[in-house]
Amino acid sequence: MSKTIFTNGKIYTLDSNLPLVEAVVVENGRIIDLGNHRDMVLQWGNEDADIIDLQGRTVTPGLIDSHLHLSGVAFNLLDLNLTGVKSKSEMLRKIEERAKTIPPGTWLVGMGWDENLFTEGTIPTIEELDYVAPHCPIYLKRICTHAFLVNSKALERSGYHPSVEVPVGGTVVMDPVSKKPTGLLLESASKLVTKNIPDKTYEELKSGLRNAMNFAISMGLTSVHTNDPAYLGGLDQTYRLYDELLNQEQVGLRCNLLIDYPFLKRLKEREMHAGFGNERLQIGTIKIFADGAFGRRTALLSEPYHDAPSEFGDAMLDQDALYEIVKEARDFSMPIAVHTIGDKALENVLDILDQFPTVDHRDRIIHTSLVRPDLVQRLADRSRIADIQPRFVVGDYPWVRERVGDVREQYLYAWKTLLNAGVLCAGGSDAPVEPVDPLLGIHAAVTRRAPGETHQGWNEKEILSVLEAIKLFTIGGAYATNEEHIKGTITRGKLADMTVYSKNLMTMENPDELLTTEIEMTIINGEIKHQK
Repeated sequence: MSKTIFTNGKIYTLDSNLPLVEAVVVENGRIIDLGNHRDMVLQWGNEDADIIDLQGRTVTPGLIDSHLHLSGVAFNLLDLNLTGVKSKSEMLRKIEERAKTIPPGTWLVGMGWDENLFTEGTIPTIEELDYVAPHCPIYLKRICTHAFLVNSKALERSGYHPSVEVPVGGTVVMDPVSKKPTGLLLESASKLVTKNIPDKTYEELKSGLRNAMNFAISMGLTSVHTNDPAYLGGLDQTYRLYDELLNQEQVGLRCNLLIDYPFLKRLKEREMHAGFGNERLQIGTIKIFADGAFGRRTALLSEPYHDAPSEFGDAMLDQDALYEIVKEARDFSMPIAVHTIGDKALENVLDILDQFPTVDHRDRIIHTSLVRPDLVQRLADRSRIADIQPRFVVGDYPWVRERVGDVREQYLYAWKTLLNAGVLCAGGSDAPVEPVDPLLGIHAAVTRRAPGETHQGWNEKEILSVLEAIKLFTIGGAYATNEEHIKGTITRGKLADMTVYSKNLMTMENPDELLTTEIEMTIINGEIKHQK
């Protein structure tokens, strides 16, 4: 394979030994040299070398999203996408428009609604959903994926009745007057309905995933850590889909698969383990849920919710059950990744982890949203990584302040505190909960406000520098999968993954310039997989 020289760029390597260079030389998907333009072209620029002129543009190591759901991004491309809807009337109109295209009895599935964005109205009632789609069952995930809306036909198709047994950890929200379902389901109550929704065909899933991967690449991402088996038909089908797309079709995006705990037995049967696979596709950690989310007050807190003094949130598992799950994972030498939003959930998880020896790969605390000071140092362990989502600031403020109150707000999304304490942190989007675009995540980390807002930032003492934010999405992402030896910096011997921008992220005077920065190229394995 011929060599490629990417040159005439402002290449920020994030490697302290050689932090800024003009040119990078690539061979067989690896970086073999880097330095100034003249030296690299003189040494490597023979007749077999391809020279790519970066035209002075800025380059960083390839961006990594440490936690998302590519399946959810795919479903947003396949189903009704309600992301960004600003009112009840707009939401009902979109549902009605989609319903008109669906034959009677066919499920209308969608996701992305967020009542906190509504400038008019609140969550649609079951009667309103029945009115706009009288002929088909409806199932709509909230953007957080912890709350769901259904209509009467969906409940009827699911065999719902007042004495039905609701799955542990779930709630069918009832009207206090009529004592009938409002159409809102919380957490695992969704299983009453989802088991009756026909699965998408294999080819539909594959097409949606392919489009989602290419979309991620167009956003500058070179690697993602994605959690999908629960949505893609289990471990076997999920792995087959990714194997065909990444190893056979070579779409390009590098994927690390988080495996939901119910599939651990099958993982063992197939003798798969953390790190199983290759540089394109690997098995990651065992995914567990410790609690819910702030939106519906299901995140587990050590003190009651400020706006609901009788509520503390929900533990998805009691301590004995959580212990047994971690033990089973550890018996197979597997790390765990735990959805942990509330401070009590974090304490519960750390109490369990402290009882087990570490394994070769790091445990991941996903979200780490509310962190009491006494828990910070317990996170500062090189065998653990805080998997944070900066865009949650945009999605959750200002209403989240009412949930936790002024005192606890100082511990909310406390990224600067975590980094200063030596906690390893990686940056992700949790897409489709938040947008895939990593530049929006970086913007949120350095401003702690939504695009268009002009204040100093929510809990501004936790604002990160641009460099710190970029490291979350590069070096941090590499640490999360124990791949820091091959990813995260532009260094000799590492994978030739790079992201090229239209503006210089490191010298911006106004961080809002990130919002108009475009991805010029996404380079994976030394190949240009996206070019504007």
